[in-house]
Amino acid sequence: MSRNKLRVAIIFGGRSGEHEVSLESAASIIRAIDKRRYQVVPIGITKQGRWLFSHDSTRLLPAEIMTGPNEPVAMLADPTRREMARFGPESHVRWLERIDVVFPVLHGPYGEDGTIQGLLDMADVPYVGCGVLASACGMDKVIMKHLFHEAGLPNVHVVSFLRDRWAEAPARILSRINNELGFPVFVKPANLGSSVGISKAANRAQLIQAIHLAAGYDRKILVEETIVGRELEVSVLGNDEPVASLPGEIIPGDEFYSYDDKYVKHDASLVIPAHLPKKIINELQKLAIRAFQSIDGSGLARVDFFLEAKSHRIIVNEINTMPGFTSISMYPKLWEASGISYPRLIDRLIQLAIERHRDRSRSLTTYKAARPVGSSDRATRRLLR
Repeated sequence: MSRNKLRVAIIFGGRSGEHEVSLESAASIIRAIDKRRYQVVPIGITKQGRWLFSHDSTRLLPAEIMTGPNEPVAMLADPTRREMARFGPESHVRWLERIDVVFPVLHGPYGEDGTIQGLLDMADVPYVGCGVLASACGMDKVIMKHLFHEAGLPNVHVVSFLRDRWAEAPARILSRINNELGFPVFVKPANLGSSVGISKAANRAQLIQAIHLAAGYDRKILVEETIVGRELEVSVLGNDEPVASLPGEIIPGDEFYSYDDKYVKHDASLVIPAHLPKKIINELQKLAIRAFQSIDGSGLARVDFFLEAKSHRIIVNEINTMPGFTSISMYPKLWEASGISYPRLIDRLIQLAIERHRDRSRSLTTYKAARPVGSSDRATRRLLR
């Protein structure tokens, strides 16, 4: 294997309700990535959190990779090594070749929430996607909406609470929801994606049932007002100067765009690009970039919107920092409609990961006293005049 190729570790699976979605995303990336430029190092994480490495990196389906000839591996938070540690018999440790960049195709908790990003930062390994802060804020819908509000983005009205508070005073919370939002409402776990644990409630009985479902997935529950209108999505790509794709529209086959609608029944229709006036398209793209910047995003994200039926008001719903990444998922399909093919998109994301890591490496990690402005600091001296 030529060492001129970048070794890209594609990490998939994970301890999340979105485990199966991650497998589909990783399978598509492994199929499409340019094998002439990159050597794929597939790393599967089981639902129990065990990291596995397969000798057979030519297999295309992560499900097969994870049931093939696997060995346990680990990423160590040691910036002096970028290898994966491979554990053999009697705790004997061997090292895989150096990892150049990681593509963490992990959706939901322990992958999209800043946890693995923190590990990779500690190990000083470049990785695709948002950093710790943006990942954590993008995962927690309550914090996300606070940041959207601070950025002046139009947002839905919400009520949020902890499941312990629900257990203590359910009547008080139900009364607040009824007074502030009315019915129908959407109930969501704050820290999950792919519509897992989400329900629509049209009355008090359905609301109670929906809250119990959401509380099974997360300690923080979010209840949102229902917006009648079109569901639109925009893909964002970049670091400090992000760009936005053409918008797409989701026409749910179910009452709303549920998990079954996305991954089981496949009844939803995707209109790419969405049929919209140019003025609305421009506004969606501007708001998508502002939402991305409000959480300090990098690499990629997908921003979801509502376009109200009566007022035509645009409302930012949420941002997803590691959206579904199959070849038919909305994120890559929007870029395909905007002129970037799926393989080129993967290539660009890897480049952005390396660029972001290079920029982070410019920051000092030890204390250094300020020095007087010298002859080489002409621009700074001009500012001080």
